[in-house]
Amino acid sequence: METEEETVPHEPKRTGGAALPLLLLLDYTAACCHGGAKMAVLAYSLGKREINQHFTIKNAKLISLAAVLLLLLFHTALRHYGGGDSCEWLLTKGRYLGENVWQPYGCMMHKYKSNDAVTCLSKKRVVFAGDSRIRQLFYSFIKIINPEMTEDGNKHEDIFFQDQKSSLNVDFLWYPEANNSMKDRVVSWTHEAAAKPDVVILGAATWSIKLHSGSSETLQQYRANLTAIAAHLDKLAEHAEIYWVLQDPVYEDTLSENRKMITNQQLDLYNQAATEVLNSSKHSGRSRVKLLAAARQAALETIINSDDGLHLPEGTRNVGAMVLMNSLCNKLLRPIDGSCCQTISPPNLIQKLSACFFLAAVIVFVVLHVLGCNRHRRHATPDVESLEEKKPATAAAPLGPKAPFQALCRMGVIMLYFYLCDRADVFMKEQKFYTHSAFFIPLIYILVLGVFYSENTKEAKLLNREQTDEWKGWMQLVILIYHVSGASAFVPVYMHVRVLVAAYLFQTGYGHFSFFWLKGDFGLYRVCQVLFRLNFLVVVLCIVMDRPYQFYYFVPLVTFWFVLIYATMAIWPQILQKKTNSSGIWYLGILAKLLGLLLIICFFAFSKSLFMSVFSVWPVSKLFELNGSVHEWWFRWQLDRFAVIHGMVFAFIYLVLQKRQVLSEGKGEALFPAKISNLLLFFSVVSFITYSIWASNCKTKTECNEMHPYISVVQILAFILIRNIPGYARSVYSSFFSWFGKISLELFICQYHIWLAADTKGILVLIPGNPSLNILILTKQE
Repeated sequence: METEEETVPHEPKRTGGAALPLLLLLDYTAACCHGGAKMAVLAYSLGKREINQHFTIKNAKLISLAAVLLLLLFHTALRHYGGGDSCEWLLTKGRYLGENVWQPYGCMMHKYKSNDAVTCLSKKRVVFAGDSRIRQLFYSFIKIINPEMTEDGNKHEDIFFQDQKSSLNVDFLWYPEANNSMKDRVVSWTHEAAAKPDVVILGAATWSIKLHSGSSETLQQYRANLTAIAAHLDKLAEHAEIYWVLQDPVYEDTLSENRKMITNQQLDLYNQAATEVLNSSKHSGRSRVKLLAAARQAALETIINSDDGLHLPEGTRNVGAMVLMNSLCNKLLRPIDGSCCQTISPPNLIQKLSACFFLAAVIVFVVLHVLGCNRHRRHATPDVESLEEKKPATAAAPLGPKAPFQALCRMGVIMLYFYLCDRADVFMKEQKFYTHSAFFIPLIYILVLGVFYSENTKEAKLLNREQTDEWKGWMQLVILIYHVSGASAFVPVYMHVRVLVAAYLFQTGYGHFSFFWLKGDFGLYRVCQVLFRLNFLVVVLCIVMDRPYQFYYFVPLVTFWFVLIYATMAIWPQILQKKTNSSGIWYLGILAKLLGLLLIICFFAFSKSLFMSVFSVWPVSKLFELNGSVHEWWFRWQLDRFAVIHGMVFAFIYLVLQKRQVLSEGKGEALFPAKISNLLLFFSVVSFITYSIWASNCKTKTECNEMHPYISVVQILAFILIRNIPGYARSVYSSFFSWFGKISLELFICQYHIWLAADTKGILVLIPGNPSLNILILTKQE
């Protein structure tokens, strides 16, 4: 007997008058939600296509190229007409970044150590003359030369320091007021050749304010006295470097009663007077006295931490001392990370020859173009959705004689841009300073973009080509942000980025092993093709930028490991997958090869002296030396020494399982049966989180680097399983990250010169004060 529900299945049971409207409402709501979801998906697809239609890679590059050209003109005009003296920037302009770090406007400040300071100031006499705040600056300056120096000199008395080995003398002379006594001392220096100092740093005002209760008459007398002193300082500056230190602010709330008259308003008036007197002489062409205002600007942020409200915290006065040291020594010692007060070195002979080579290519290209030696070639059209170029349906016409010279012209333009960015004195450069926001906010940006450009994969195999490109792409973007933000100072981030480098080497082992195992192509053409692909850009950069090969350490690293993988697989007997079809004994053969490679790695890893001696032999040493030593090569090699063999072993296991059809690699299918997949996912997530917790608790880089070669594979394997076990995860990828993955090697190399500067010690600045926009323009230009 049929029930009412069975005869009318779509009609709700009539249990009450209120139930029908409620159920109808639920059905309507569900239908609306389903339709709304479809509309949202459709809107997302249409919106993304509309964005891609107008904001293509070509358009982005054209916009950025125009921006870079405009900025090039701007920076050139700024240096020529706007006072582009980096010494003046160092002394008077900049911003306090925090943690006792001062960033001069537009240039980098080197952090001097004792040896460099002594070398710079050898056989010189440096004199500090002024009040107790100048005495503070004197002690901070001395502690750069001799970190063991203590502040035990008597107050209100002269203090003398001598370094006998270098014949360096640094004196402090007590002159609390800019008066006749100070003038007489300056006059005596102009007449006594034997006692004439090489560097003089002066400053005074607080005692004048204190003794005369900040009267206006005292300020006028200060101006008159300083005017008289300035004339003799100008004469002394013909043979010495003279600095006048502007008065630092005070923290009025903590000043003692007998100093309450020393207000920031009074100090500003005295600084204004000093600036007007010394700048008026400068405009008349006489003054060579330099104003030191950097410490004052830093003190505006830190004077609240002063013990007595008058004297600066030690970290802030150290800023002033380091600014002085950079002003004195950069032009002499020329540190790579001290661009303030430096002129650019002229190009060497090889750089000049390379410029002539590219110029000749341009001339030949122009001549061929004028003569009409050109063949029409159909250009590939960009794929709007994937941002890639579609291959033409018909084969392209043969290249004409103009094509190679056109390629050389493009390479020449790229190298010129690199040179202007990192070796010419055109764009500004700044030092790195890490903050959490500088690292994590750009990460959020690229994550959103990566998710926005999600596509379906062409295949759903484990570590398919689109997925590995995506993997390399987001890793390189993270590494770029890591380098630009100076995140190596934060150990947890440093350790996670070390895993990314290991993961790239893991892919190197995985990819090359898979190729040789499946294809068996050990020909010379294949080897030369890979070596050319890895090294061509770096070799050109070594010539144009005058850098050693090891400077681009990652390229020597992947090249070395490729050669080792090739030797392992090519050496007799050459074992391929097709050989294992006839006999499983060949599996033991490949395992024996992998074991032999592992033993060689361990042998060199546990014998540093042997490693150093092998790679220090000429001509091998020319490839692996940096600053005359192979120590950097040893550090890079041993840090990820097992990553490549981990990738090879993983590739071997995967290909064996794939051949035996153990894996389910269809679209939407889990890689393993449900129970096994869930168990592996659980352990992968736990392992991934456990490694992150361990890395976050690392105290020092040295301690964690000891463990890194052995445990980095844990997070790599965990990521691979999390990314590949669920079928839906294997079926999608980010075309945004994948695009960057296709140029990951070039991206890694280019960052040395068009994002970073001064041999990666600093960052390139196109737009001062706007790091996010600066990175965006640089990235689009690349």
